[in-house]
Amino acid sequence: MINDPFQRLGLDRDVLSVSQLNNRARLLLEDVFAQVWVEGEISNLAKPASGHLYFTLKDSQAQVRCALFRQNASRVRQDLRDGLAVKVRGKVSLFEGRGDYQLILDSVEPAGDGALRLAFEALKEKLAGEGLFSAESKVALPAHPQRIGIVSSPTGAVIRDIISVFRRRAPQVALTLIPTAVQGREATAQIVRALQLADTQGFDALILARGGGSLEDLWCFNEEAVARAVAACQTPIVSAVGHETDVSISDFVADVRAPTPSAAAELLAPDSSDLRHRLDNLKRRLLLRMQGRLAHDRLRLDGMARRLRHPGERLRQQAQRLDDLDMRLRRAFTQQLHNRRERLARLDTRLAAQHPGRSLALLRQRLDSLAARLPRAALGQLRERRQKLEGLMQNLHIVSPLATLGRGYSILLDERGQAIRNAAQTQPGQRLKARLGEGELVVRVEDNHLTPVTLSLLD
Repeated sequence: MINDPFQRLGLDRDVLSVSQLNNRARLLLEDVFAQVWVEGEISNLAKPASGHLYFTLKDSQAQVRCALFRQNASRVRQDLRDGLAVKVRGKVSLFEGRGDYQLILDSVEPAGDGALRLAFEALKEKLAGEGLFSAESKVALPAHPQRIGIVSSPTGAVIRDIISVFRRRAPQVALTLIPTAVQGREATAQIVRALQLADTQGFDALILARGGGSLEDLWCFNEEAVARAVAACQTPIVSAVGHETDVSISDFVADVRAPTPSAAAELLAPDSSDLRHRLDNLKRRLLLRMQGRLAHDRLRLDGMARRLRHPGERLRQQAQRLDDLDMRLRRAFTQQLHNRRERLARLDTRLAAQHPGRSLALLRQRLDSLAARLPRAALGQLRERRQKLEGLMQNLHIVSPLATLGRGYSILLDERGQAIRNAAQTQPGQRLKARLGEGELVVRVEDNHLTPVTLSLLD
C-alpha cells in the first residue's frame, strides 16, 4: 500500500494538465488495486468489431465500467449477455480519454461456482505436479475382460445403461455392482471405500460412473481423497462422470476417461470396433492433457503479466478510445442512413403519384366515363333534333302549297309546268293543267281577262 501517493507523484508541487491528472490517477489506481475480484450483474454489453468487450457491472446500489480486451475475451467460455451474474478479476484503472473509472479484466466467471472452479484448478495443478495425470501412471484396459466391477449408485439410469450395453455387446462378461452414494456429504467417503473394496476383488477392470449434473452435484468426484483413491487402484479404471461436456478430477486421474457411462461400457465390452474406440479415447486424453497444460501455462503467464507492467498499456487505452469512436461513428452512420431512407421513401411516394401509369389510369377512367356518357348525350341530342324537325315539318306543312290545295284552291300550270300567276301569261284556247288538292284537271282558256277582277272573300 502506498503511504503517500500524492507526494510520490509530485502533486504537492506541480500544476497538472487534465491529461497528466488522468494519467497519474490511472497509475495510482492500478498500483493500489493491481488485482481484485468483483461480483455483479452485466448490463450495457457492447461487442465492437475489434473483438474487445465492454460492459457495466452493477449491483442494487452501484455500478462500474469494465473492459475485457480481445486476448482475454477469447478465453471466456461463457456466452456473456445482459443480466448475467458473474465474478470478474482484474485491475482498477482509468480510461484517460474520458476520465472514466473502470476495471480492466483478465477473467470472467459465472457467479455461484467461481470458487469451486478455483478450487478445481488448484487441485488439478497440484495433482498434475505430483504426476497423477501422467501417461506413465496409466494402465491399459484389458482387451477381453471377464469380470468388471461398477462403482456407482444402485438406482438411476446409469447402471441400467451399462447393463444394457453389456447385454447387447458382451453378455458373457460378469458385472458386479459396488454400491455407493454419488452426491452429498457422505459420497466422498463412500466412493473411497467402494474403490478400495473393488480393487481387492480381482476384477479385470472398474467403472466409476455417475450421471450428469451441476458442478456442485459432481463435486465429490473433484475431491482430493477420491482422486488419490482412484490413483491408488491397481485395477484398470474407467471414469465416466457426468455428460460428455463434464470434466472432473477423477477423469484426469483414471486410466481412461469415458464421456458417458454407456461409452465406458462400450470401451470394456469386447467388440470389433474396439480399436476405433481406443483411438478416440487416446485423442480425448491427449486433448485433456493439452487443455491442462494450456491452463497451467495460462495461469503462469497471467501471473507474470500481473507482475510486469506491459508496454502496450497506452495502446490498449488508444484501442478503447478507438472502439468508442467506432461505436459513435456507427451510430451516426446508422442515423444518417435512416434519414436518407425516409427521404427516399417520401420521394418514392411523390414519384408514384406523378407516375405516367397513374395519369394514364386517370385518363382511362375519364375516357370510360365519357364513353358511357356519349351514347346518352347522342340519344338526347337526336331526340331533341327529331322534335325540332317535327316542329319544322308542321310549320312547313302549314305554308305548303299542297296544304293550300287541300283547302280548295288549285294551281294552273302551262305546258312547261310553270305556274300561271298572271292572266297575261295565257292565250285564249290554250290548254292548261289545273292541279287540285287531289288529282288534276285539263282546262282550256276561253278568255283571259287582262282587267283585274275583284273577288269577294265572302262569296
